[in-house]
Amino acid sequence: MNKYIYIITILSFTLISCANPSKESNEPVVIGSVKNDDGNIKPLMVGEVSNEQIWLDYIKAHNERDLEKIAEINADNWEGYTADGSVVKGSDNHIEILDNWFKNANPMFEVKWMIANAVENENGEVEQWLTTGNDYTDVDAEGNPIFEYNVHDVQFKDGKIVRVNVYSRSKEVESKEFSY
Repeated sequence: MNKYIYIITILSFTLISCANPSKESNEPVVIGSVKNDDGNIKPLMVGEVSNEQIWLDYIKAHNERDLEKIAEINADNWEGYTADGSVVKGSDNHIEILDNWFKNANPMFEVKWMIANAVENENGEVEQWLTTGNDYTDVDAEGNPIFEYNVHDVQFKDGKIVRVNVYSRSKEVESKEFSY
């Protein structure tokens, strides 16, 4: 009987070790794919999760109107692309726009989810990205509440934010009409 328990134990350990690949593997974990600017489909890989804390600090700085902290996290060549098609280039321009916005509005953001991802660009460099879901609230000029669901696709390089793509959707309203 002991002989059979020993054999079953050895077989179990063997099967378990075969079923679970080593975490020491240097192979990137592919989580999807993305079409790059050259039109080539590249594997989307797990990115640097440490960028999540940078994003949380960045959002906190926005909510606290801390322009100095925002500028510290921005790369000098920062770029922003908003949902309405606006483009801002340069950290100094970004800070100037935020300063005016903060003086005239009270935007607040709440991070709901984050996914760290990476992709090889057309130059063979691995870019680090963080795709995030954020609730955006404010009040319009008439005092009416504003609520949007935002997705920010954020590119990082050397611990700095170099690009932010913003996609948004207004708060849902039930209606009989549905349109794209």
